[in-house]
Amino acid sequence: MSRKAAVRAARPEDEKLPIGRSFTYGLQHVLTMYGGIIAVPLIIGQAAGLDDGDIAVLIASALFIGGAATVLQSWGVRFFGSQLPLVQGVSFAGVATMLAILSGGGGIPAVIGAVLVAGAFGLVVAPFFAQIIRFFPPVVTGVVITTIGLTLMPVAAGWAMGGQGSPDFGSVSNIGLAFLTFVIVLVLSKVGVASISRLSILLAIVIGTLIAAVLGMTDFSGVGDGAVVAVPEIFAFGAPTFEIAAIISMIIVVLVTMTETTADILAVGEIIGTDVDSKRIADGLRADMLSSTVAPVFNSFTQTAFAQNVGLVAITGIKSRFVVAAGGVIMLVLGLLPVLGRVVAAIPTPVLGGAGVVLFGTVAAAGIRTLAKVDYEGNMNLVIVASSLAFGMIPIVAPTFYDGFPDWFTTIFHSGISSAAVMAVLLNLLFNHFRAGTPTNPSVVAARGVRYISPTVLDALEDGDTVRNGKLVDSTGAEIPVAGKNGTQGEGSQVRREAAPRKGRRGGRR
Repeated sequence: MSRKAAVRAARPEDEKLPIGRSFTYGLQHVLTMYGGIIAVPLIIGQAAGLDDGDIAVLIASALFIGGAATVLQSWGVRFFGSQLPLVQGVSFAGVATMLAILSGGGGIPAVIGAVLVAGAFGLVVAPFFAQIIRFFPPVVTGVVITTIGLTLMPVAAGWAMGGQGSPDFGSVSNIGLAFLTFVIVLVLSKVGVASISRLSILLAIVIGTLIAAVLGMTDFSGVGDGAVVAVPEIFAFGAPTFEIAAIISMIIVVLVTMTETTADILAVGEIIGTDVDSKRIADGLRADMLSSTVAPVFNSFTQTAFAQNVGLVAITGIKSRFVVAAGGVIMLVLGLLPVLGRVVAAIPTPVLGGAGVVLFGTVAAAGIRTLAKVDYEGNMNLVIVASSLAFGMIPIVAPTFYDGFPDWFTTIFHSGISSAAVMAVLLNLLFNHFRAGTPTNPSVVAARGVRYISPTVLDALEDGDTVRNGKLVDSTGAEIPVAGKNGTQGEGSQVRREAAPRKGRRGGRR
């Protein structure tokens, strides 16, 4: 085996599990992101005034393209796919822009045309975009990963309350069901059997759904309505139209989704403990943009990596990309068999919310773990982290904060993830790359590392000992030899006394 092949075989993401387990864990990934992937076609379809049948076409197309994109991203072929456990799906980043295009009277064909051109643009610039990897050290990736988790928490809260538009949104029963599912996840995670613990999310969703059925909080009666098999039709809503303003707006969206996908690639690489270089990012972005270019042909929209599934990788410890590829196959089947999609759609939203609290919190925790590796002494890294996290939280705590700004600005900074990523990269450049003007002794808000002195050193100090010009001297000004210098090894910074110990030891140390 060549050295290159040996290194590749050692990657944790290349582990292959039995087919049955792979598809079981893959189903867990599908259930985790199902609510998110159908939300965008629901929103766009309703805004476009489509009937239930046409909205069903959008949903089936989203599942079909999302499945194909997931297989491409995780399995990978030459130049396409990061070969990481990343689930792909319709991006939320383009919702506001697509709604604006619809309000302008262009209809679904104008949206499809804008997505098609923007996806092709992203495919061309992907290799150049990937070169920004050197500007993503841990101080940046830690901020982005933490922000991903925190940004997703409102999604989990909305699910736990019953989902926007639910007639009993925010009811005690909905939140109670979500909390019960949350508790089930924790209990199953505590079980000593690894297979149960790793399937805690899936099992909790199944158990929560069964409890909801008993309580009359879910309805499977509509599963039999509609077609059993349906193949997505090419340009089902007519030939695409191309409007310059719509295309420019969608290109901005594509740049945002590329930023988010880059962040997710770095995040999952950090979580599973594998190397991620600019080539893998370029391959991942090419897969992302190829999917986004093909998606409108089959009546879907821009694709991106789903951050919530990064959390699932973290909490289950299942690092295999082939598991995610199996999930992609399941999504493909759901796209071709709407009846199965309707079964999954019957899962109560509060159940997904209870599981989502654990998943999204896990992503934030992974980011905090990365930030713990950052050196904060003698630099401005604390300022970078503090400012970037705060900037990323603005759209979360105040969703209307940027409403008065131009549309292109709102498109970029309405996403907490892109806001934090942009600010972290810029501040890292300002303080750690362009050092001109950066103070040698940072400001008071910069962190200073904690200092430790071992008990051995304390015991060796005596009254009058002090440090002068970097040397340890006694009360007479004579230098005290320090073990470890001149090749002598000592414990920590152990002070070595050549003379007999004196009285009054430690009284005047500083």
